[in-house]
Amino acid sequence: MNTSISQGSGRSSRRSRAAAIGITVCLGATLAACGSSNGSSSSASGGSGKVGVSLILKTLTNPYFVSMEKDAKTQAAKDNVGLTVAAGTTDGDTQTQITAIDNAISRGDKGILITTNGDAVNAALGRAKQAGLFVIALDTAPNPASVADITYATDNEQAGKLDGQYAAAALNGKPAVIAMLDLFNNQVVSVDIDRDHGFLEGMGIDPGSKTENGKEAKSGKYTGGKGGTYTVACHQPTQGAIDGGRTAMENCLSANPDINVVYAINEPAGEGAYNALKAAGKEKNVAIYAIDGSCSGLKNVTSGKFAADAVQYPGKMAALGVSSIAKLARGGSKPSVTNGKTFYDTGTALVAAKSLDGQTVQSPSQAASACWGS
Repeated sequence: MNTSISQGSGRSSRRSRAAAIGITVCLGATLAACGSSNGSSSSASGGSGKVGVSLILKTLTNPYFVSMEKDAKTQAAKDNVGLTVAAGTTDGDTQTQITAIDNAISRGDKGILITTNGDAVNAALGRAKQAGLFVIALDTAPNPASVADITYATDNEQAGKLDGQYAAAALNGKPAVIAMLDLFNNQVVSVDIDRDHGFLEGMGIDPGSKTENGKEAKSGKYTGGKGGTYTVACHQPTQGAIDGGRTAMENCLSANPDINVVYAINEPAGEGAYNALKAAGKEKNVAIYAIDGSCSGLKNVTSGKFAADAVQYPGKMAALGVSSIAKLARGGSKPSVTNGKTFYDTGTALVAAKSLDGQTVQSPSQAASACWGS
């Protein structure tokens, strides 16, 4: 998925490059806190009735996280919250995040919303909790999940499953020759496993493992839709990037030129796959299924590049987080996880240009009101 891919959030390196335009980078000795327009460090500590909240992001050079900042600021204005926004200078920059956490403690903030850049921030988050701050992880649970009080995130397995169910229905009983364009092949990341396995489960294929990709039977019958036979042609890593997706698809076509279904870990990987298919003159006969829900991804559904796209709501995660901390600080109850899950599920939906019997989908125009990026 992204510049934050090593932590499993699912956004791509394409986004890291794309959002540099129009984003102010906060410079300084500590690079710790980019103050938002909704509150300065003084108001963030609770002056004038404001509740202090810190939003600490991976970077501000990724449209996914920029959308979190935007919606958090909007919600902060509604809830009389003094919001301080901080971000790493690059993906993986934990020191800037640690400094921002320590600053939140010093200000007397009531809570922290964070998309962590790595396990190195865990000790600082522990200090914040000991100081009485409520910690909400956004997008991806920290490792271990108990480092945060709660996580607000997409159910990535369900997102993959929605794609897989639609793919099986669209095949209408035809044989499936499947390319699985994953995130990595040399490390285990939860979002990689969840989305991959969800897609297979949606098609009615047993993933064969709960902890690893590529353990399903390489041929057999899928039971989704009307059912039919399947062959898994390949599992290839993409690093969640356009270039990686293209290389992965080229390798898959070399292994089996008859591929007609492509699962892509995210939109950039799907876009790279489309580029490879188009270069090979095969783009019209292959259905690509992606996950993300960016505005540009929805355009790819409209144009036919993607057969479907399972969407996420990063802005909703941040807005709900701001609201939850504000309510808690004013005597409300702590937020709780979604029933049957270990996190608060902020939802997902499937966007497709065509409706199919038995499949609940949104059109790209319907989904556009909640998309993120440009």
